[in-house]
Amino acid sequence: MNRHAHRRPLRAAGLLCCGSMLAGMPALAAAQQTAPAPAAQQSAPAPAPVARGTTIRTINVVGAERLEPTTILSYIRLRVGQEYTSAAADEALKDLGATELFANFSIRNDGGDVVITVTENPVINRIVLEGNKRLKNDKILPEIKLAPRQIFTRSKVRADVARIIELYKRQGRFAAQVEPKMVQLPQNRVDIVFEISEGPKSKVRQINILGNEKFSDGKLRGEFVTKQARLTSFFSSNTSYDPDRLAFDQQKLRQFYLTEGYADFRVVSAVAELTPDQRDFIITYVVEEGERYNFGEVKVDSQLRDFDSDAMSANLPMKEGDFYNAKQVEDTVEQLTELAGRFGYAFADVQPRFKRDPDNLKMNVTFVLREAPRVYVERVDINGNTLTQDKVIRREFRIAEGDAFNSLAVQRTNARINSLAYFQENFEVKQVEGSAPDRIVLEANVEERPTGELQFSAGFSSIEQFILAGSIRQRNFRGRGQTIGLSLNYSQFSRSAQASFSDPYIFDRNISGGIDIYRRDFQNFNFLNNDRNTNFRQATTGFSMRAGVPLTEYMALIASYTLNYDDVTLDRTQFFSDINGDGITECDPLLAGRFLCDAIGSRLSSIVGLSLNYNSLNSRIRPSRGKTVSLSGEFAGLGGDVRYIRFRGRAQQFWNVGRSGFIFSLLAEGGTIIPLQERSQPGVDDVFLNDRFFLGEPQIRGFAIRGVGPRVITQTSQLDDLGRPILDDQGNPLFFTRRREIRDDAIGGRNYYLGRAELEIPLGSGARELGLRPSIWTDVGALWGVEQPILTVNPLGTQLRNENGQALYEIPGTNTITTDPTQPDGSPNARLIQNGSNIRELFLGNSPSPRVTAGIGVNWNSPFGPFRIDFAQTIRKVEGDDERRFTFNVGTQF
Repeated sequence: MNRHAHRRPLRAAGLLCCGSMLAGMPALAAAQQTAPAPAAQQSAPAPAPVARGTTIRTINVVGAERLEPTTILSYIRLRVGQEYTSAAADEALKDLGATELFANFSIRNDGGDVVITVTENPVINRIVLEGNKRLKNDKILPEIKLAPRQIFTRSKVRADVARIIELYKRQGRFAAQVEPKMVQLPQNRVDIVFEISEGPKSKVRQINILGNEKFSDGKLRGEFVTKQARLTSFFSSNTSYDPDRLAFDQQKLRQFYLTEGYADFRVVSAVAELTPDQRDFIITYVVEEGERYNFGEVKVDSQLRDFDSDAMSANLPMKEGDFYNAKQVEDTVEQLTELAGRFGYAFADVQPRFKRDPDNLKMNVTFVLREAPRVYVERVDINGNTLTQDKVIRREFRIAEGDAFNSLAVQRTNARINSLAYFQENFEVKQVEGSAPDRIVLEANVEERPTGELQFSAGFSSIEQFILAGSIRQRNFRGRGQTIGLSLNYSQFSRSAQASFSDPYIFDRNISGGIDIYRRDFQNFNFLNNDRNTNFRQATTGFSMRAGVPLTEYMALIASYTLNYDDVTLDRTQFFSDINGDGITECDPLLAGRFLCDAIGSRLSSIVGLSLNYNSLNSRIRPSRGKTVSLSGEFAGLGGDVRYIRFRGRAQQFWNVGRSGFIFSLLAEGGTIIPLQERSQPGVDDVFLNDRFFLGEPQIRGFAIRGVGPRVITQTSQLDDLGRPILDDQGNPLFFTRRREIRDDAIGGRNYYLGRAELEIPLGSGARELGLRPSIWTDVGALWGVEQPILTVNPLGTQLRNENGQALYEIPGTNTITTDPTQPDGSPNARLIQNGSNIRELFLGNSPSPRVTAGIGVNWNSPFGPFRIDFAQTIRKVEGDDERRFTFNVGTQF
C-alpha cells in the first residue's frame, strides 16, 4: 500500500450547502432526551503501515489561512529528525482533531517529507434564533457558547442545543425541540440558525398517591404546592412541572403527617413520568404512613436561673395524651427562645429531646433550655447611611446601649425602621457578639434608597371621568426624616392644590407635627337624563396644623386646628330668576330646591380637633395582620360662623387565614355631628350642607357616589303637545319616574355608620407577578338624621306672564306668542310654562335602616397603572337610594 493511503479526509457535508443540516450533529434535538444524540464521529481508517526506518526530513503545512503553520505544528508531536511511523501519524491526527479547528485534515509522507493538509473550520458570522416567543433572544444568547467572530465547532453546537433545551425545561416546556442549521457564506463564514419549536407548557396531568389509608388523595393533594391542571386552575402557575417543587412537596407531605402525629411516616418514592405525547407529567408518590403517636411526658428542663422548669412545663401548649404534632414542637421551641430573649438571654439555646415509645405509641418530649449568660447591649452601630442622619435611625430603636437584651424590643425596632421606607426592604438589626460573653452589639446595616418622589399621572374613573394629577414630595428632607410636598389635582368636578410639611420629631423631641395649606374647589352634581349637572360649587381655602404625642408603643394622641373659608355658590343663569318681578334675580326654589338656596353663602369655620389612634398593622401599604383604631372629636366654634361638635370612630382588623395566603379584614366606622346653633328657619337644617356626612361609592360599593342617604328627588310632570299636564284615571298629573328622567340631589346627613367584611383570595405566582388581587366582600351602612326640607309641589307649572301680568300662550304649530287662551275656532292654545317649574319634590332616604351589598372585585397593578374593578349586587336598600352595579378606576403615570 502506498503512502498516500495515510490521507484521512473528514468531510462535513452541511458545510458546503446553504441551509443544510450541520454535519456530525443530531437531525433533531428533543427536550425529553436526557442528552443530545452523539454526533457522527470523524471516523477514518487507520493509516496503512509504512516502511520503518523513514526519518522525517521536513514537515510542511498546506491549506492554512487564519492559523500560522507554526501554530498548527505546535498541536502535534511530530518533529523533524524523528522516525515516521503509522502510530506517530495516528497520534498527530488525533491531536489535530482534538483542537476542533479543522473541517478536514490529513497527513502524507513522501520519503521523509511530511505534508499536513488542513481545511479550517469556518468563522461564525452571526447567531440566529427562530421560533422563540416565550424566551426572548436576550434570555438565550447569554447562555450559549457560540458567538459571532468565533471559530465554529460541533461540540459547542451540541452543547448549545442542550443548553437551550434546558432553559425551556426550566420554563416547564419539556416538549421543546431545537434543530441547528448552518448557512454557508463567502470567505469561509457561516450563520448558525437554531430553529426552535417551543411546544406547550408541560402541565401536571395527574398526581397519584399510593399507600395512604388515613387520609384521602384529595386531602393530601391540597397540601402540595404543585396542583393538577384543571379548568379551575387557569390563573395558577403551580400546575407546571418543576423538579425542585417536587422535592418541596415531599417535605410538605412529611410535615403534614408529622403534624397529625405520624412520626414514622416516610415517602418511599416520588416519580414524575412524562406522558407519551411529551406534553404532561404524571407524578406518583408511594408513602408509608406508620402508626399515630400521642404525646407522652412533656416537660421543660431549664438550666437558666430565672426560669422555673415546673412552672414552664405546666404552661406548655401540648399535654400528655394529645396527638403528637411536630409543628407544635417547633413553635414551642421558638416561643421558649423568644421568651428567653425577652429576659436578656440573647444566646439561649432550646433543644427538644425526643424519646420514642413504639410499644405504647408515645412520644416523650423534653425541652432543654441550656445555660447561657444574660446579655446586655454593649453598643449600637449604624452603617451605610450617607444622607440619613444617625439620630433618625437611633430614635426608632426600642432598646438602648447598656440595656438588657430584649428580643421583642429588637423585633419592634425592625418594624419601625422598615416603616420609615427609607432603606432596603426586610431590614433587620444584626446581632453580633460583643467584647465579652455577656455583651452583644446591635448593627443596623442600612442601604438607603431614593425617598424623593416626582409624579405626573393621568387617569379615568367612572366617577370623576378624566383626572390629572402632579405631585412632588421628599419623605426624608435633608436626611432628618421630615416630609415636604406639593400636589396639584384637576378633574371635571374637583380641583385642589396643597402644600404640606411634617416632622415626626419636632426639635428632636418625641412630638410629631405638621401643617397643610390648601385650596379645594368642588362641584357637586346630579344626574338628569344620564347627564351630569352641576348644582352647587364649593370653594374651600384654609390651613390645618397638628401635633401628636405617643402614649404607648402603638397609641398616639393627636391635636389639630383647622381654619377654613367656604364659599358655596350656584350658577345664576341656571338657578336664579326674577321671583318678585322687580328685576332682582334670586335663587329660585323651583329651579334649585330650597335646600340649595339655603346653602348659598360664605362662612368661616374654626375647628379644634383631638384624636386617639392605635395602629399595630404589619404594613402600611398592604397589611395582612394587625389592627387600627381611631377615635376623634372636633369642635367648630372657636370663632368663625359655624358651630358644631363632630365625633367619628373607625376600627379595622386584618387576619391571615390558613397557610394559603388568604387575608380577611373587618371594618367598622361611624360618626355623628351635633349642631350648636339654630338657624331658626322651618325646613332648614342647623348643620350646613357642606358640613354634613355623605355616603356612597367608594365607601359602600354597589351605590353611586353619594348614592345613600337623605336626598330630594325632583320629578317633572308629563305634558302633551299643547303643554298641558297628562292626567291619570283619577285626574292626577303623571310624573316621570325613571332614574335618568328625574333630578336627584343628595343633601347629606348628621349620622352614619359603615361596615365591611372582605376576603382577599390568593392566586398563583404567575397572577401575583401580574399584580392581580381578587376579593369577595360585603358592605353595610346607612346615613340619616337631617331635618326634612320644605318641598315644592307645582305639577301644572308656573304660567309665564308678560310685563302687564297677563298669561302667555303659544299658538300650536307656530312660534306666535299670544295672551288669548283659545284660538278663533275655540281650540286651546298651549300654556307657556316657566322652564322646569312643573315639578314635584320628594324627600327620600332619611333612614337608619341598613343598606347591604355584596360582590367581587379585583385590584390589578396593570402596566398602565393601578386598576380596580367591582361588580356589586344590592341585597337591601331604601327607596331613593341610587344603585350602581359596576364601577372601575384606572390611572397611569407618564
